Amino acid sequence: MKRRTFLSLATAESLALSGSVAPARTMPGIKAIAFDGFTIFDPRPISALAEELFPGKGLEFSNIWRTRQFEYTWLRTLTGAYADFWRVTEDALVFAAKLAKLDLTKEKHQLLTQAFLEFRAWPDAPAALKHLKESGIRMVFLSNFTEAMLNAAVRTSGLQGSFEPHLSTDMVRAYKPDARAYRMAVDALKLGREEIVFAASAGWDAAGAKAFGFPAFWVNRMNLPVEELGFAPDAIGASLHDLVSFAIGSDARR
Repeated sequence: MKRRTFLSLATAESLALSGSVAPARTMPGIKAIAFDGFTIFDPRPISALAEELFPGKGLEFSNIWRTRQFEYTWLRTLTGAYADFWRVTEDALVFAAKLAKLDLTKEKHQLLTQAFLEFRAWPDAPAALKHLKESGIRMVFLSNFTEAMLNAAVRTSGLQGSFEPHLSTDMVRAYKPDARAYRMAVDALKLGREEIVFAASAGWDAAGAKAFGFPAFWVNRMNLPVEELGFAPDAIGASLHDLVSFAIGSDARR
């Protein structure tokens, strides 16, 4: 399957699913938003590239890869054996290829990892970020990505100037949902937890942020169920436009 065809199908599926998500309610007293990387950056081209490189097996392979990425972050945090997200990404890639019994040549390895430096923003990101910034909401990435990965994604997405200095888990050598990772936003922004919304792209991350004490908004583009972890997000939306409605309904215009 060609990359353009794969992306078109993925986009259609995402739009169809997102239409069933209820609009988010508003949240008072919000002064800043801490974003997970994938709320802003679209990971679908990586799956499309995997399908090009491994026809008929790309979706299975990319699902294994992404699942192992996050499992490795959790295991490395629990065992105290920290390695940055670039290393984790490479390790998970090698494992995924072995599990799927695929020939991961040096060229394919380089193409797949390079894709993590070439993210583009979701189509709704530029307008939503502009609206938030004009409304006085401070914005920062709080991400597992390394600073170099975040810088590259911001640059390729044309979003320079939208965010305050990046908060990478490298700074505390602990991945989300460890409290040390979320606490970076409190320390950097000099705000109370209740004044910072954490915008998550994954249900487990929304639960982790809520457990830490943040108001949590889940940008649930795939209309997935809430995780059974005992911590539900304050609101769920299908897009960043729903996040804007959630935040701008506060006293942000000051």
